[in-house]
Amino acid sequence: MAASAQASRGLTALFKRGWNEIPEVVGTTVIAFIGLGLSGIGLLNYYRKDCDNRRYKLNYVVMRPDDPRAAKIRND
Repeated sequence: MAASAQASRGLTALFKRGWNEIPEVVGTTVIAFIGLGLSGIGLLNYYRKDCDNRRYKLNYVVMRPDDPRAAKIRND
């Protein structure tokens, strides 16, 4: 009966109980979720702006003028 009473309190009660018992794990989990969210936003911006234009390459690349990648080359 006690287990069903604990389950009915919801996620906030579980968070408070976890914060009181193991604050290091709960705090680290929150920071990890924030980091994953920021990484996802950064990756989304990277692919949205087509930022695969590397300044320094080890090998030369020859592109034809009709290649769609040729229009995206920047002179930095």
